[in-house]
Amino acid sequence: MTVTALVSGGKDSIYAAYLADTQGRTVDELVTIRPQDPESMMYHTPNLPLVALQAESWGKRHRAVEVRGEGEAAELEALHRALEGDRGWVVAGAIESSYQWARLLRVAGEVGRPVYVPLWRKDPGRVVREEIAAGLDIRLVHLAAESLDPAWLGRRLTTELAAELDAAGRPGPRVHVAGEGGEYESLVVDAPFFRSRLVWDRADEDRDAHTARLTPRDARLEPKGARSDAGTPP
Repeated sequence: MTVTALVSGGKDSIYAAYLADTQGRTVDELVTIRPQDPESMMYHTPNLPLVALQAESWGKRHRAVEVRGEGEAAELEALHRALEGDRGWVVAGAIESSYQWARLLRVAGEVGRPVYVPLWRKDPGRVVREEIAAGLDIRLVHLAAESLDPAWLGRRLTTELAAELDAAGRPGPRVHVAGEGGEYESLVVDAPFFRSRLVWDRADEDRDAHTARLTPRDARLEPKGARSDAGTPP
């Protein structure tokens, strides 16, 4: 039976798949759901094409499933197509989103697949610290909170930056330290279990009054240690 990890390229889905590997549920394939709506509540949207490179570096199979249309019904239909036809575990990286959790359980139940969500309801600050301690090179690629400094775009998530994220917005609305409220999105460019590192020579930066987004161009895999600025924009 195939173990499928739903992976967006961000820190939580990659880390959850890694935990599944180490806890006896070896992941066979990474599946990416690609919505048309950039504001999807169900799915991460930045830089989804790069998951194919992460999978190649990790030695995993990869499938991309397109959402046919917009809205919740179309997004859940895509998830149904992604999971049907097998009986193995489904791995996901949700931490606190009841919206995602309830819909994943419903669709997985409809197709008869068990769900493994190793980060669910764990302290989000602890999750971020564990991801960093595990050696993930995590870059901030989308910022969507007024209290987040646009200069953080493209920066590596470290314990120091995580502390700044945790403090952002005080006094006032707090930023979720793991970004589960959509305040930021991430991209994993390297990890101890990757064979190669994800790099790029240029990237587009799109900014408006409320958001900032980094989109790498001509991304590729490069042997580890080939250059010191790998995975960062020029």
